[in-house]
Amino acid sequence: MTDIEIAQSVQLKHINHIASMLGIASEELEHYGKYKAKLPLHLIDEGKLAKSKLILVSAISPTPAGEGKTTMSIGLNEGLRKLGKASIAVLREPSLGPVFGLKGGATGGGKAQVLPMEDINLHFTGDFSAIEKAHNLLSAIIDNNIQSKTNTLNIDARTVKWKRVLDVNDRALRQIVVGLGGTTMGVPRETGFDITAASEIMAILCLSNNLSDLKTRLGNIFIGFTYDKQAIYAKDLKANGAMAALLKDAVQPNLVQTIEGNPALIHGGPFANIAQGTNTVIATKMGMSLADYVVTEAGFGFDLGGEKFLNIKCQSADLKPEVIVLTATIRALKYHGGTSLAELHKPDSVAVKNGLPNLEKHLENALKFKVTPIIAINQFTADTEEEMEVVKQFAQQKGIRFAVANVWANGGDGAIELAEEVIQVLKTSTKEDFKPLYQWNQPVEEKIELICKQIYGAAYVEYSAKAKSDLKRITQLGLEQLPICMAKTQKSFSDDDTLRGRPTDFTLSIREIEIASGAGFIIPIAGNMMRMPGLPAHPAAEQIDIDANGNIVGLF
Repeated sequence: MTDIEIAQSVQLKHINHIASMLGIASEELEHYGKYKAKLPLHLIDEGKLAKSKLILVSAISPTPAGEGKTTMSIGLNEGLRKLGKASIAVLREPSLGPVFGLKGGATGGGKAQVLPMEDINLHFTGDFSAIEKAHNLLSAIIDNNIQSKTNTLNIDARTVKWKRVLDVNDRALRQIVVGLGGTTMGVPRETGFDITAASEIMAILCLSNNLSDLKTRLGNIFIGFTYDKQAIYAKDLKANGAMAALLKDAVQPNLVQTIEGNPALIHGGPFANIAQGTNTVIATKMGMSLADYVVTEAGFGFDLGGEKFLNIKCQSADLKPEVIVLTATIRALKYHGGTSLAELHKPDSVAVKNGLPNLEKHLENALKFKVTPIIAINQFTADTEEEMEVVKQFAQQKGIRFAVANVWANGGDGAIELAEEVIQVLKTSTKEDFKPLYQWNQPVEEKIELICKQIYGAAYVEYSAKAKSDLKRITQLGLEQLPICMAKTQKSFSDDDTLRGRPTDFTLSIREIEIASGAGFIIPIAGNMMRMPGLPAHPAAEQIDIDANGNIVGLF
């Protein structure tokens, strides 16, 4: 059975029942039909956060073969609940870009999924739409102010960096010109579109503590400069109030269920290669208020999502994870060992061994934060005992805990071994073990180089003339104290996506540096990284359909 067939075979429980498992009365819910609901922010109890155990699920460098962090996160949560632990999965919302593009959805797979799968992968509760509308409202207000002869801030249109967003992969919109057609149509200027997951509004939603904090952060969005070189922010345009109003429902976490009928929270969906790649602070704190164990994920490999989770989100919200589950697959290790995509189904213990340096580097990175990692092999049917033994022996040599998890086929039952390893780590770990890689008050270039050299393994960091100019602007605006959110290919430790495994002695090139002062971070853009993906030659959208009875097919 396909993922969607498995999901559609499950008899869903009413969301009131799911809420009752967390001690939440149905009157507290804002219902979106029978199987989805939003939770009020007053359910967050700061006093309970210190007692709840935060578990981060990350992975080795992504490959076309897939690694399955979301599947692993859901399966681990099910395994913990089977062992009698009060656990909840707290995950990100899918973007329509990957759903209709190449990667597919983000609701897990097989018997480790969150439901209703179709709704979550498509419009869900409208959070992405609200973010898109709030972002584009600011875009419209900016262009209106540039056009206006009375309500004007004297904005220099050439300095405006704020683009528009759309939740679909559309390379034709990366660079456009607006305002054509005459004096009544606006002032012509170059701009473009980013994908909604890359919007600063998305990042702000994910890092805000409450609605008031959200509105303040929206006001701090940097727009550009006036003709006399004065910085302009969204609050100067009086835009943040209306933007916050559009996000009043989106700020609330979404409650859904797993295939095994357990509660899960899904909220926010930034990409880790162009943003911070983790779900919302609000949802994480909500989960920690409602459960003893919280299983959460960070996008792409540990070098991207994991690093940003620990250096940005955890420092911002004073969160301290106590264990890191590093997901790997045998076929991904073979890919990093030099095997072609077409040959990954063939047993090859030598290729697995050759791919271990990628895993090794991610483990080294995790240990830099003083958090205990566990290697979790996401098992596939083609994996052989000999191949898995290669990884097990590697783990033993390194003194790292190791578990095989067959969560796609067996759900929670397939994660018992992994759940037991996690519980053992949590018996001795403490929140005070966690140490970030850098302090926010370090110089900007120093923070960038720490990430590039210590996490990626670069020998040198090279700044373009544009990037050097951007560094001066950051100093001019007094934003040196912000953390770093690198925009880099997820396919390699380097900025060259063809370099698999563990590249060494490379130079990482910083092309430019964007400012996300509302979200509260700085975005160095490495290599050819773009914030609006394109569709493949045969996008997944070609396979998605709906029948006369409203049944959706083709999602994966």
